[in-house]
Amino acid sequence: MTVLVNLVFPIKPEKLDSFFSMMTETLKETRAFDGCISVKTYHEEGSSNVLLVEEWESFEKQKVYLNWRVETGLMDVLAEYVSGELSVKKYLPKENV
Repeated sequence: MTVLVNLVFPIKPEKLDSFFSMMTETLKETRAFDGCISVKTYHEEGSSNVLLVEEWESFEKQKVYLNWRVETGLMDVLAEYVSGELSVKKYLPKENV
């Protein structure tokens, strides 16, 4: 059973292009991380919000990944780009619906 993790980044409008440039390399590492099935990036129309839709083998593997990102300093880098709280939501699949 796979799981989804959605992250919404409220990006400073003037930093949006540089955020996408930075994330291009960052997400290559994410996609290669153990347990990551896919990551898709969306830009909300009419705003500077960016949505990442991550599919993982399990929440546990996503947590290991997130801990690695904290340890390697990505959260400090993101602070330069975000204009507010990062929103994280986790979803389990609903079978037979």
